[in-house]
Amino acid sequence: MKFCVTTPIYYINGDPHIGHAYASIAADIIARFARLDGLEVHFSTGTDEHGIKVARSAESVDMDVHEFSDIMSKKFRDMSDKINMSYDDFIRTTEKRHEKAAQTLWKMIEKDIYCDTYAGWYSARDEEYVTESDIVDGKTTNGAPVEWMEEASYFFRLSDYQDKLLDWYEKNPNFILPTSRRNEVISFVRSGLKDLSISRSKFTWGIPIPHLDGHVMYVWIDALTNYITSLGYPDPEKADYIAEMMKSCVHVVGKEILRFHAVYWPAFLMSAGLPLPKRVYAHGWWTSEGQKMSKSVGNVVDPHEVIGEYGLDPVRYFLFREIKFGEDGDFSRSAIEKRISFDLANDLGNLVQRVLAFIQKTDGRLVVDYDFSADERTLFENSRSLVSRMRPLMDKQDLHASLSTVWELIAESNKFVNDMRPWELVKNNPKKLNKVITALCESIRSIGFGLAPFMPDTARKIFDFINVDGKLFQEIQSDFVNQNFRAPFMLFPKKS
Repeated sequence: MKFCVTTPIYYINGDPHIGHAYASIAADIIARFARLDGLEVHFSTGTDEHGIKVARSAESVDMDVHEFSDIMSKKFRDMSDKINMSYDDFIRTTEKRHEKAAQTLWKMIEKDIYCDTYAGWYSARDEEYVTESDIVDGKTTNGAPVEWMEEASYFFRLSDYQDKLLDWYEKNPNFILPTSRRNEVISFVRSGLKDLSISRSKFTWGIPIPHLDGHVMYVWIDALTNYITSLGYPDPEKADYIAEMMKSCVHVVGKEILRFHAVYWPAFLMSAGLPLPKRVYAHGWWTSEGQKMSKSVGNVVDPHEVIGEYGLDPVRYFLFREIKFGEDGDFSRSAIEKRISFDLANDLGNLVQRVLAFIQKTDGRLVVDYDFSADERTLFENSRSLVSRMRPLMDKQDLHASLSTVWELIAESNKFVNDMRPWELVKNNPKKLNKVITALCESIRSIGFGLAPFMPDTARKIFDFINVDGKLFQEIQSDFVNQNFRAPFMLFPKKS
């Protein structure tokens, strides 16, 4: 089976921050889980490099816009590598393959395009025209400044797709998640869709429109097309592959760009006769120490900085354990330090350390015994079923609940250790000890697999301790054999 997941492509008028890393790690978790589950995965990310904001940002630093785009795109690629993203494709909208795809899509929807003149308030930050009702004190409701703009423009008949979109939402109730965001989109569409201006003639930094001199594409047609560019569009030999991947595709986006992905994008695809994605999932925003992130305040969280301070896997863990995916959250150093100390060092690290330390007392050799009593059988069955309990949660991108399910098994395993008291069994009941340790090794292996999408480096260490490949979930269903295990070390050393 095929599966596709995407991040938004990031606008390059500013440096990467924790919000960008959050979306990328979320998509990476989803991609890793699918690969471990045996699916053929296509995972794409990249940078959105056209539009008036980028052109002005380049001008503000007295730099050629092409050079500026190269430098800024590399920053996002560096961030992607820093957070250990397992992406298959990093796409830039300035690439020739993307220009070809966007121009082809334009031709495919041309029947729904007409020329007119547009005059109105324009938000350069959001790359869209806004109505008077959306302006307060000279800014949009998102706080973006606006400017009056008049230009000849080509329009997409978005109004013709209002009923079609509402019908799609009704027949595909999980197309937009979380549900609260779905309700917002439906309310917006029901209020009445207006035709969409999809070309610009006041600036030139964009993809030229075929056969229309002086016009470049509206940045959102350009940007949204990246998802099919990455799949090989418009290569006719890849049509079936593109269709299958798109039907399984989950777009991970920030809530501020949900409308573009859940309204404009499906309308463009319907017009072009292309399949729609499986889902658009909108995540929330992060504040910093209780305040909205702002360059002027100086509280923007730099992912490179926090990873350098706390380590990559602890940051990945914190972001998806602290809040439910889809809601807003606050990034605070006291909160992440608490998670590292209690959840990672105490709960997870101590479990692995003390269980595997018992095996080292028998020269590092696990003596397997599956002749379980009721207590061992319960832990064994809960371990073997971990992924099956995570799977429906991951299928709806409930990353927080999925990670919490792993921690439930960690808590159960720690309680099992305390109840079974293996330090006493070493002396008076070695046969019972073998059963207890066998059940606990089953638990640790399953915990490793449950952690692998979220904390891949930590999972790899656990797999190395117990000689597990760790490549597919199906490995969980195989029995251990008598074998040598490596001496464990502390997964999360406590800071002095």
